[in-house]
Amino acid sequence: MKIESDTAIRDSPALRAVKDITFGSIAGMVSKVFEHPFDLTKVRLQAQVLDATARFNGPIDCLVKTWKYEGVRGLYRGLPAPVVGAMGENASLFLSYSEFQDLIRRLNHQSPDAKLTIPQLALAGGGAGAVTSFILTPVELVKCKMQVQMLVPAGASPATAAAERQLLGPISVLMSVIRSTGLRGLWLGHTGTLIRESGGGAAWFATKEFVASLLLRHRLSKQEGHSVSLASAKSTELKSWESAVSGAFGGAMFNFVMFPADTVKSAMQTEEELRPTRPDPNGKAPPKPTFLGTFKAMYRAQGIRGLYAGCGITVARSIPSSAIIFLIYDGLSRYFG
Repeated sequence: MKIESDTAIRDSPALRAVKDITFGSIAGMVSKVFEHPFDLTKVRLQAQVLDATARFNGPIDCLVKTWKYEGVRGLYRGLPAPVVGAMGENASLFLSYSEFQDLIRRLNHQSPDAKLTIPQLALAGGGAGAVTSFILTPVELVKCKMQVQMLVPAGASPATAAAERQLLGPISVLMSVIRSTGLRGLWLGHTGTLIRESGGGAAWFATKEFVASLLLRHRLSKQEGHSVSLASAKSTELKSWESAVSGAFGGAMFNFVMFPADTVKSAMQTEEELRPTRPDPNGKAPPKPTFLGTFKAMYRAQGIRGLYAGCGITVARSIPSSAIIFLIYDGLSRYFG
């Protein structure tokens, strides 16, 4: 009876949810500390697409200038917000991903342990990304605003900007947004985040699961001496290096397929800091930027190249970052599973 009871507790939905939240939070926090300087570079390159004169000539120039003028603190400017966000993001992603998988199994009248196809896993990943986007948008808004605080607004002299500049912390930035635009303003750029996270989530999980399945089939075929059919791989079945390699492929695919949506989102969220506008003669405030309007303006300004500003460094940093996430998540799942 005790063995049956322990199994029931171990497999209970509540305990599984706690594991998904805990493992996802730890994995997200560690990966975000590693990747933040590269994310800061990406945001700054995206934010300058609509400027008449570019501040940076590319990712290396951005990293060098940030280090030169702002030091280590500059490279990690805005870190608290994404660390908290990464914990919430990955906890939500893995929990939602698991729940959507269960929903698909119930709709198809499958057993709780049935392995899903790659298209079904992509659907679950897309749903998980869509849910997570609602948590992530306010966090990314604060992060992006903090990451461009040291940049000179368009049309301002460097001396005047330096004298007037105030470096705000995440709480101050958050409260400033709420005071000026209300709670609704925290979801500025949400369309871009929703597109990126839903499409990217589908690509991330599906690619990771597909590559993991290939690696698992190859290893099992060598061990058993005959061909093994391709099926989704559970984290408990994978070696650590298989989790890392498949996660690396997933990270690259996530960032590449939906990168223009992220570029538009970053430009919208930094518009107020880098290209401030004043009320018209009647005192009426200018309209808030829209996703479609910003997309068109960026395409007119620099075409496809502008929409992929910072993509190279983002994909490059996402490969080890995503490898770290799945290495930790799958490793914790194996150890505590």
